[in-house]
Amino acid sequence: MQYYFAPMEGVTGAAFRSVHHRWFGGVDKYFTPFLTPTEQPRFTPRQLREIAPANNEGLPVVPQLLTRRAADFIWAANALAALGYHEVNLNLGCPSGTVVSKGKGAGFLADPDGLDRFLDTVFSAVSVPVSIKTRLGVRDPAEFGRLLEIYNRYPVSELTIHPRVQKDLYRGAPRRECFAAALARSANPVCYNGDLVTRADCLAAQAAYPAVSALMIGRGLIADPALARRVKGGPGADIATLRAFHDNLYGRYCTLFGSRHNAMLRMKEVWSYLLFLFDGSEKLGKRLKKAADPREYELQADAIFRSLPLRADAAYGWYRPA
Repeated sequence: MQYYFAPMEGVTGAAFRSVHHRWFGGVDKYFTPFLTPTEQPRFTPRQLREIAPANNEGLPVVPQLLTRRAADFIWAANALAALGYHEVNLNLGCPSGTVVSKGKGAGFLADPDGLDRFLDTVFSAVSVPVSIKTRLGVRDPAEFGRLLEIYNRYPVSELTIHPRVQKDLYRGAPRRECFAAALARSANPVCYNGDLVTRADCLAAQAAYPAVSALMIGRGLIADPALARRVKGGPGADIATLRAFHDNLYGRYCTLFGSRHNAMLRMKEVWSYLLFLFDGSEKLGKRLKKAADPREYELQADAIFRSLPLRADAAYGWYRPA
């Protein structure tokens, strides 16, 4: 079973991926936060930093593209192939209102005929394998029957299914019965994504869906960076490694942003998940989140590493086991 790191905007950028791979590993593919190609056939400086081979050296990285224009997808996919990437991913899963209102991400699922035309044009012109990350539909999981018929007509290298509809956002339990039905009918390899938080969750998914090619984890791998390694039988996180991971990442952000203050803000995003791996983190976590300057932030992070024990699994406030 392979394990993938889901793309998360503002967190899993190139610096994070590199540092995570160094200290924890266990991930078979890292997917980039989505890149949005335009009619101008070139990447922005920010996008180039994200996909530059030198910034992803030694990492199994898959760039993700967000667009509903076939021509834009094609030039970007072929440009990524020229940079040495062996796969690109089409984002049909983002449920954000600003994305959906433009007919992109999960919003594209509302236009199956347009999506069919898009895929027909793309697969006739790209020079690299294309995988897809999708939801079940926009409002009703019954929409997925038509969508799966479309996906089955094309050589999708892998179909990652998040078994919620766009209107669910991330609320409620994943519709696992819908995923099982789709898995049985898919003509292409299938990856499962959705609410994999603990080692037990991952092992249960492996047992429930032995035919899947991979499991994709998002928030669970930020809260417990060793999760994929643990599921594969490796060691869990320890304080010393977590501290080294933190310090390495914070230093990379300081260099990348040219500002300890901006690096602190980005690290707070990571801590919003990582805190759930520490037992009794409420008080110190609140102080860290309120830190207004880098020195105060560093003192609170140090206090967390020095005084708080680790839980066996991250205990999310937002997570409710099925």
